[in-house]
Amino acid sequence: MRYKLTFVAGLALGYVIGTRAGRERYEQLKKSVRDFTQNPAVRNAAESAAQTGRQAAGKAAHVVGDKVGDRLPSSVTVRIQALRERSAGNGRVEDDDWGTSNT
Repeated sequence: MRYKLTFVAGLALGYVIGTRAGRERYEQLKKSVRDFTQNPAVRNAAESAAQTGRQAAGKAAHVVGDKVGDRLPSSVTVRIQALRERSAGNGRVEDDDWGTSNT
């Protein structure tokens, strides 16, 4: 319910800003967001957070794999083992068999 209310509030705010301010204000907000995201400090913080998230996900995958590995289908078990081997080799998994990457 909280997420629905947040979504509706954001939608309403966007509508009000869009209808009252017009295209010029939209372009100004867009430029401000672009400048913010291009800030080196923000980019470093985002990359640091992403790296921390990848490390936490890797640790969680190992824990979950150890606890439920024998209950998983063999196709999933094989993929988990392949990911472990890749990550043990260079400390980072570039691509997995599901088409995702850690970039």
